[in-house]
Amino acid sequence: MYISVIIPTYNRRPILQKCLQALAQQQPGPYDGYEVVVVDDGSTDGTVEWLQSQPPDLPPIKLLCQEHRGPAAARNLGFRHAQGSIIVFIDSDLVVVDHFLAAHAQMLRRHGVKGDPSSLQEAKVFTYGRVINTCNFQDPCSEPFKPTDFSAAFFATGNVAIARHWLERACETPAGPFDERFHLYGWEDLELGVRLKHLGLRLVKCPQATGYHWHPPFELAQIPALIERERQRGRMGILFYQKHPT
Repeated sequence: MYISVIIPTYNRRPILQKCLQALAQQQPGPYDGYEVVVVDDGSTDGTVEWLQSQPPDLPPIKLLCQEHRGPAAARNLGFRHAQGSIIVFIDSDLVVVDHFLAAHAQMLRRHGVKGDPSSLQEAKVFTYGRVINTCNFQDPCSEPFKPTDFSAAFFATGNVAIARHWLERACETPAGPFDERFHLYGWEDLELGVRLKHLGLRLVKCPQATGYHWHPPFELAQIPALIERERQRGRMGILFYQKHPT
């Protein structure tokens, strides 16, 4: 079971550094190593140059770059270049615990996932880790779990691990498992989840695989950007409904 961690990023260099430093500290577990695939989605904040300088406190990184096309296209690009039999999707503003990969791998194995694409008995299971929201940049992992951190999403790419085989089965185009028409904010992972559910996959919660999702403290100046994000979410919601009207 070799793991590929795929991380799309866009202008998030400061928190991306914490994200990658946490991945460099992963404990051994029931998996055969891992790689970190970072896909830069056209950042303008020096992210690419910083990564190319090979900072010493980061894990070995496979860096891929594209023009700004959104997270669906970025994750597809990372998926096409990933080597792992298990794919882990996280966001670039997520700081994970040091047993993050071990917890996902252990839970997958417990439910019969071997990460073997040749196995006809591969379990129809994927794991979803706990996501805790925080605005504490200095020490994001100090935030406790709160009722507002609960998510009822079936498939969300903030913290999920799944056998590559099932993502390949879910592909609608050669580009990858995500529908790249979802080029604005929202819905691209939930839409893939509908197709995975149709394949018979089920979600297993893995709270031990905790990630701390950082966002800046709220300020009134953020309101225009928040409104624009909801406009985008609405447009992508229409596309989602057109694909899955029931």
